[in-house]
Amino acid sequence: MPLRLPPLSSLRFFEAAGRHQSFKLAAAELNVTPSAVSHGIVSLEQALGVELFTREPRGLSLTPEGADYLLYIAEAFSLIATGTQRLPNRRAHQTIAVSCAPTLASRWLLPRLHGFRQRWPNISVTVDTSRQQVGFPVDGFDFAIRMSRAPVAGAAWNRLFGEKLVPVCSSSYRAALLEGAGKPDLRRATLIHVNPASEDWQTWLEGAGMEGIALSGGLRVDTIQLAFEAAAAGLGVALGRRPLVDPDLESGALVEVGLDPIPARTAYWLVSSQGADHRPDLAGFKQWLLREAGTLRETPQPSDPIAPERHAGAARN
Repeated sequence: MPLRLPPLSSLRFFEAAGRHQSFKLAAAELNVTPSAVSHGIVSLEQALGVELFTREPRGLSLTPEGADYLLYIAEAFSLIATGTQRLPNRRAHQTIAVSCAPTLASRWLLPRLHGFRQRWPNISVTVDTSRQQVGFPVDGFDFAIRMSRAPVAGAAWNRLFGEKLVPVCSSSYRAALLEGAGKPDLRRATLIHVNPASEDWQTWLEGAGMEGIALSGGLRVDTIQLAFEAAAAGLGVALGRRPLVDPDLESGALVEVGLDPIPARTAYWLVSSQGADHRPDLAGFKQWLLREAGTLRETPQPSDPIAPERHAGAARN
């Protein structure tokens, strides 16, 4: 007799909840209620006769059996997604889905997309800037652009470019910071912090060898874009990230305070889904993006494809 499989919907609930370690986040991803996810997983546990999650007041965690089962279920969904993508009629109407941080998308990726569209006019591109973990190819993404110091083992990564961190503000705010000798005094400034940023003022101060600057106060925002806008409005000094801040510097909306830029330790990386190099549209997009990024590199960087990645972390700002 053929093996009786659990309901597909319950397995989808389990895969998403196990990946997020949260019924709430899984529900948001699948556009259902947390109660529906919870009930679906309870039904799955009853059908299997195994507890898949440990439910505690502090949160949710997989049991050893659940963690082992998740590996198989995630792989099964990955194979289904890959097989679906390889169908001839699917490839004829392909959409390339990219997960990208919002500021990078608006300031670097989107202004360049017309070049790709001119070369591939029949290919649609979807850019997602939500802060979610990306599972290839289960979540429908082909690429993710992420910040990292180095490639992550077990993933196909290509370096795009790094950033230079430089203090920026409005021209009038800079004038108010100047001392008698014409040098800016950062101690008199309101520092604008980006809370989720992996590298912010602490990194710049350490790199510049500057001491005596308080980091506890200032203005705090949750995106790099908001930090730039706050600085342009005269609310303080933001940490500009070149090349993302270049349009504001070129337009005069922001100016450099007059302090040395510091190279960031992290860089932007293109993370590719399995089989991206075997589909003409995905391979074309990847090569186009690497060429666009190549114009910004200070020194040539090697491509570093290692192996297909299953998950890429949440987007930075």
